[in-house]
Amino acid sequence: MNHAPSGTHVLADLSGIAAEKLSDCAALEQLLRTAAEAADARVLFSHFHAFGEGQGVTGVVLLAESHITIHTWPECGFAAADIFMCGSAQPELALALIKKALQPGAAHIHTSRRGPP
Repeated sequence: MNHAPSGTHVLADLSGIAAEKLSDCAALEQLLRTAAEAADARVLFSHFHAFGEGQGVTGVVLLAESHITIHTWPECGFAAADIFMCGSAQPELALALIKKALQPGAAHIHTSRRGPP
């Protein structure tokens, strides 16, 4: 499968999230894998790490189209997500699913087109 080097990079700062949603490593991994599939991206591998009881999680889902990452701070109700997809994948669909699951009180989203001029 060939993908063009151009794509969309979405950076999402999500705040006001219930702490229990930000410390469940397995649930966050499943959420991001499902979000990738919803965006029509192909998951290659994922790796997530929980920092301990009630603490944050960091994780990455590697995609044929690039990646989705998340870093969480339950004590602050904050998650930072990074979604970069090229080809025909639709990162906006992944973000919508993540926001629906985490239910942030506020979201600051920055979207950039990536690729050669």
